[in-house]
Amino acid sequence: MKFSSIYSQIISRLIADTLAFSASYFFQYYLRFKSGLVHSTISPDLPAIMLTGGVVVAYWLMLFFFSGMYKNWHLRSLFEEIFAVWKVALIGTALIVFLIYYDSQDSPRLLFLFYFLFLSLSTTIGRVAARRTQVILRQKRIVSIATVIIGSAKKSIEFYEKAKNSVNWGYRIVGIVLINHHELEEFEQIAKAKGINSISPDSIENLSAKLKELNAEEIVISTDKSDHSQLMDIVSEASEAGYRVNIEPDLYSIFTGQTRAQSLYGIPLIEIRTQLLKPWQEATKRAFDIVFSTLVIIIGLPFWLIIAMIVKLDSPGPVIYKQPRVGKLGKVFMIYKFRSMKPETTVKKQTWTTVNDPRVTKFGRFIRKTHIDEIPQFWNVLIGDMSVVGPRPEQPKIVDELVKELPYYKRRHIVRPGITGWWQVKYKSYEFSIEEIENRLKDDFYYIENLSLQLDFEIIARTIWLVIRGHGQT
Repeated sequence: MKFSSIYSQIISRLIADTLAFSASYFFQYYLRFKSGLVHSTISPDLPAIMLTGGVVVAYWLMLFFFSGMYKNWHLRSLFEEIFAVWKVALIGTALIVFLIYYDSQDSPRLLFLFYFLFLSLSTTIGRVAARRTQVILRQKRIVSIATVIIGSAKKSIEFYEKAKNSVNWGYRIVGIVLINHHELEEFEQIAKAKGINSISPDSIENLSAKLKELNAEEIVISTDKSDHSQLMDIVSEASEAGYRVNIEPDLYSIFTGQTRAQSLYGIPLIEIRTQLLKPWQEATKRAFDIVFSTLVIIIGLPFWLIIAMIVKLDSPGPVIYKQPRVGKLGKVFMIYKFRSMKPETTVKKQTWTTVNDPRVTKFGRFIRKTHIDEIPQFWNVLIGDMSVVGPRPEQPKIVDELVKELPYYKRRHIVRPGITGWWQVKYKSYEFSIEEIENRLKDDFYYIENLSLQLDFEIIARTIWLVIRGHGQT
């Protein structure tokens, strides 16, 4: 029976870390209460000891999780993992000292130095043991990663042979999909010459269904036919279906700027990652969205009410304009704005507005120029449809049209759309053309690949300056 190497790695790390955290807790308990080295006025009973131990272990597991310490171990070297363990252990111990143990008499700082050293060493030993266990399990082919190769005939067979001979990689090739079905005869000739008869290639049509049928976990793209458009289509389809996608290094120039690339330690591949932030970064970004949006809505509430009254007085019709937009992972949601157009024109026809659009009301020109019409979207941020910073969401019909021309357009949906973004703070063009959309995508992909809280803060600062200048479209 085959077990997934990915889940096996996570389980082995969790077991090793739990043992290390538990041992460190009892080591610290022994030094403090039983060794006689420290005078203590506290004598906890067994239930208190076990309860505190459980809380401490849970604390460390959560800290390690949000620090990204449970991602695939072959994404970084052993040295990098050990360095990360010691860094997180130092931060976690410092937090314990700062937040909990403030009594210098009962909780001498030297105890926590020993605790930090013991925890770091025991966790490092556990991690090394978990790695070694994984190598042994892979060598014995007890655990493996169900992998599908997508590519040209020659390159696919080359990688198939590499994976078969390199058992430490953990790849179990469950299928080969040829990008060009005309290469089937070439594949059969090469396979026959090499004595390979255990696997037959499939064609690229209905890729998602074939990957599901093969129970694939990862995909490796290996080809010498660098059709940019076709490869982007393949990566988009596979990523959206939830598969990890790896490419050979000589294909990186095709994908750079589309996602954040991560070298696979010990394997001659580059992973095209769709998880752009560590869990703690995602949580921090979401928390910032909630706090920032709440402050904007509450602090500016009197002003927003005045804006709503003027919108109502300026022209008859609703104050808030709603329109469907495409959000993260293609989910359609309703976006909210202060109405800036005449009510008879705010129908559900999905089109772009133009510069000096005659449908815009007098007051609408002001709130569009100052971007005040976007303020209700902070409610979209609060309920999770949007983020403060991200690629601007587009209308479903327009998205469908753009995807036909630019299939990789959908890759911008791997993150939440934003009220403001990198493109918005750099340009003021509102022309609707394929060339213009391609230029916008470059900036959207730049933001996605370089996604960070620091970049978000820079974009927000730039946006505030542009609002003051009156940067918006009229």
